[in-house]
This record gives sequence, structure tokens and C-alpha cells, in this order.
Amino acid sequence: MKTILVPTQNTPAMTSTLETAVLLARRTGAYIEGVPLWFGAPEFVVAGLASSYSMEAYRVRREAEAVGERELFETFMQQHGVAAAKTTADRPWFSWFAEVPPGETLVGSHGRAFDVIVMSRPSAGTDPLYRRAIESGLFESGRPVLLSPPSAPKQVATNIMIHWNGSTEQARANALAMPLLRLAGRVTVLSVIGGQDVPGPSADQVRKQLRYNGIAAEPMSIELNGRSTGEAVLAAARSEGCDLLIKGAFTRTRLRQMIFGGATSHIMEHADLPLLMAH
Repeated sequence: MKTILVPTQNTPAMTSTLETAVLLARRTGAYIEGVPLWFGAPEFVVAGLASSYSMEAYRVRREAEAVGERELFETFMQQHGVAAAKTTADRPWFSWFAEVPPGETLVGSHGRAFDVIVMSRPSAGTDPLYRRAIESGLFESGRPVLLSPPSAPKQVATNIMIHWNGSTEQARANALAMPLLRLAGRVTVLSVIGGQDVPGPSADQVRKQLRYNGIAAEPMSIELNGRSTGEAVLAAARSEGCDLLIKGAFTRTRLRQMIFGGATSHIMEHADLPLLMAH
């Protein structure tokens, strides 16, 4: 994972997000690109509004927000010793790219040119537009999205847990995570007995595939014991001291998740470790 995209907002949650991106970049010698994530309407929409709306005020506000986001991103990188230009192959470096349109869909479109997209995990009170930005990354980029927890991790991808549920989404997440799985000191394949599995290969078959790729993954099985699948998965990751959870996103449809709940929604909102997801 040599290229990392960080959609940037000037919010407190960005501290953990940037820390996670830097930790990952240090492990892989990656390039980190910051872009402004701003949910304003395109100018042609604003121009068509009532004449009382000041187009100039709109542009000033937009430019001020972009400047603040860039300053946050670049200051953080400089304070954490990330170079503004490529030096050696194993050292991370960064730049800022401002020429992106406003709106949550930029994550899915611009993210296609990166190996991974790093964002803050949502919570119950997260702006719906930010949730849509995360979903844009998951559903439209074709790339994995790494969600950072509220508190910055001390390390990432040294002790990885895979939640295997038999699904296409999980298989895709595993494949996209392969560069990190090869770097990890420990990999665990978790099965949740009675959880939200779908018909598919067993965890043992997945461990065999990983072994053929040089990854010695350990098995782990747990019971629900009155918990939801998401609660059980997070408890297992916590008990094993994992610093990355790999999870296929939305094996159930988003509508079904909204109505009946699901492991993806629970884990996205409650994970206290970095979470790598793909749909």
C-alpha cells in the first residue's frame, strides 16, 4: 500500500485519522495525499439560487475552509516528520491536492487512484454527509477504506484479525489487505458461531489460502453468548490485542442494515481499533 488518500476536514476527529495514516505510511513507505472534503454545492447550483445569496461570500467561505484543511494536514505531517517530497523508498512523504470538486462523491471517484483511503470512523452523531462520503469510498472507489478509531492507535497492522463470514465482500477485503497481511507479525481468522454468516468457504479453507501466500494465520472461534455479531467480533479483537480488523462491508444490503441492524453498522460505529473495510 504505497499510496494513501486522506479526505480532510478541520474537525477534532482528524487527529486520529492523520495519525493512523502516518503510522500506515511508515510501515509501507507510502505517499500520503490530502484533499479537502467539503460538502458545499457546486457553483452552478449556487448561482441559480435567490439573488440575495452572495456568490462572493460563498467563494470566500469555501476558500477559507480549504485553506484551514490544508493547514491542518500539512502542519500535522511536518510535526510528525513526514517529508514534503520523496527522499528514500522506505520513507513516507506527502502533498496536498486541492483541485477536487465539493461533495461526498469525490471520495469514491478520486479514491480509485489510491491503494487505500483513510477516514474517521462514524459514530451515532456523525453528519449524514460524512457517512455518505465513507459509503462513496466503499461502494464506488474499488479500494479499501481504513477507518480510524476516536483515539489514535499506537501501531497498526502488526496484529491483524480477519472476521471470516464466508462472503464475497470479506473475500475482497482479504485480497485488498494482502500487502498488510504479509507485513503482520500475527494474523488471526475469526469465526463467530451462530453469527451473520453466508454460504461460502470455511475459515479453514481461507487459512489454507493464506498459508499458500506465506501467511501463517491462526484460527479462533467464539460463541455469541447473547451478543450481536458485531459486539462479539469487537470483543474478540480487543481480547487478542489486535491493531487492525479486516471486515467485509455490508454483506447485508444497506436498507436491511438500517431496518434490522448488522455487523457492519455496529462495528463501524463502535470499533476502538483501526478497521479496514471493502465492499
